[in-house]
Amino acid sequence: MSRLFQPWTLGELQLDNRIVIAPMCQYSAHEGSAGDWHMIHLGNMALSGAGLLILEATAVSPEGRISPGDLGLYSDANEAALARVLQAVRGQSPMPLAIQLSHAGRKASSRAPWEGGHQIAPGQPGGWKTLAPSAVPHSPGEDVPLALDREGMRQIRQDFVAATRRAARLGLDAIEVHGAHGYLLHQFLSPLANRRDDEYGGSLANRMRFPLEVFDEVRAAFPAEKPVWMRISATDWVPGGWDIEGTVALSHALKARGCAAIHVTTGGVSPDQAIKLGPGYQVPYAQRVKADVGLPTIAVGLIREPEQAEAIIAKGEADAVSLARAMLWNPRWPWHAAAALGAQVFAPRQYWRCQPREHKDLFEGLHFGQR
Repeated sequence: MSRLFQPWTLGELQLDNRIVIAPMCQYSAHEGSAGDWHMIHLGNMALSGAGLLILEATAVSPEGRISPGDLGLYSDANEAALARVLQAVRGQSPMPLAIQLSHAGRKASSRAPWEGGHQIAPGQPGGWKTLAPSAVPHSPGEDVPLALDREGMRQIRQDFVAATRRAARLGLDAIEVHGAHGYLLHQFLSPLANRRDDEYGGSLANRMRFPLEVFDEVRAAFPAEKPVWMRISATDWVPGGWDIEGTVALSHALKARGCAAIHVTTGGVSPDQAIKLGPGYQVPYAQRVKADVGLPTIAVGLIREPEQAEAIIAKGEADAVSLARAMLWNPRWPWHAAAALGAQVFAPRQYWRCQPREHKDLFEGLHFGQR
């Protein structure tokens, strides 16, 4: 039996298989509100047969958006727009839905990737002043962010709580707190971005303090029976930056706080990163966290082939695999993986007749008499 297609319990959330659709920014919201594109995109992903769909990085405040087109969950209008999308998606798919809550910190106020991705300086159309642990820009020549004071940090914690409560009202099944890819919580963790000399900077324990405070607030504000976890960059790929040892320490602290899993990625905090790309290049970091901490881990990064994903789970390197670009390229990746691995997968009845004759038992619940 395929290990990739074995059921998985994440906290109390029951998943049909170990395939997770990673959060992927669409840069297509209007003042933080989801629109028709999100309905089409998320609906498409929800019909894929994966075990879980995580909505894109969703800002907890307007200044926490990566770009002016980022999804947000900081207003009644945002909540109502997302409710409309989720109602349509849930009406066609049983796939559980999680949301990634995020604050971009000094990487906010940026153009969409197809517009170059560069920072939009304050005063330029669509731009705003960014916030960070310290007054250190992400890249040379960028506008210097405003270093957060205690009141600013308190406000951000409150913003995470308010977004969490909106997520709960929307009936979302889980929350992923974004502590990776160079955004605000990662900025606090990394000595490359955090130059503070108070109890939120300097030592590893101090640099972990604010991300853990945010996690605690989110966990407390979300229904206890629903899982909350964090996405972490396991290394900055820069000497002197955040590393796997810090990741293990943070994961231990999160485990003690009721964190359900760790979604392990890397990089994003510095343009000086030197990433060593290759198939599954980030999987060893997930394996290390799983082995040393004992938390379930989700592995991501150039996982493209069904056999590759199967091996990761079968060898115990991670508990689930997370796919992003592979899902955009092939939105039916889980179908094809199930066919390759001799497993079954969910598909809507409207699509059952596409099942190849050589895979006559591919789709769960299919009865030939209904054709």
